[in-house]
Amino acid sequence: MNARTEVLDRIRRALADVPAGERPEDVPVPRDYSLGGMPPPGSSAAVDLLAERLGDYGSVVRRVAPDEVAGAVRQAVAARGADCVVVPEGFPGPWRSALDPDRVLSDTPRLPVADLERTGGVVTTAASAIASTGTLVLDGGAGQGRRALTLLPDYHLCIVRTEQVVASVPEALAGLDPTRPLTFVSGPSATSDIELERVEGVHGPRTLEVLVVQGTSPPASRAGAPGR
Repeated sequence: MNARTEVLDRIRRALADVPAGERPEDVPVPRDYSLGGMPPPGSSAAVDLLAERLGDYGSVVRRVAPDEVAGAVRQAVAARGADCVVVPEGFPGPWRSALDPDRVLSDTPRLPVADLERTGGVVTTAASAIASTGTLVLDGGAGQGRRALTLLPDYHLCIVRTEQVVASVPEALAGLDPTRPLTFVSGPSATSDIELERVEGVHGPRTLEVLVVQGTSPPASRAGAPGR
């Protein structure tokens, strides 16, 4: 018996007493076991925990008021000294307009991989943020773009709103569409697989900077969400 057959046999035995018409959603799974003492979504405590976890990973985290976002985006990109940055469709127009238009690249039509690798960075929004793990979640929605945009450039500036911050992974998953292309980002890209030496930038950006907006909905943008 090979490993595949053994695994499938175990699954069949485990499902032997499950009624034929039962669906996974018919059986509630209690998830409150991990929420004891966890801060409520969007709270100052949740944002504090997110910032702490991201800081542990080596990310730069700044909190800004809604009317400070455009200036903070401009300042962050200028400090990076990037020749150009990619800004996906659907990114809020008032924030995008703070950047030098001569240094902003669109991904419509899609940029070649070689061009993405040469860009100075990418500026995006996020779909959610998980405080307990210090994780940003992108689903390809408005202002986030396709997955390659946040994997190839060496710098990622991500803007998260406080109401998007939840405490745990189950809370985040409950609010996400499982059919979307979800990307989970916990700090800058890093690995220690090679001779136990930490190497950054192997499968993503070396630098992750996060702006946490202490407000509600972002300003409207004329652009829509791109297809994936």
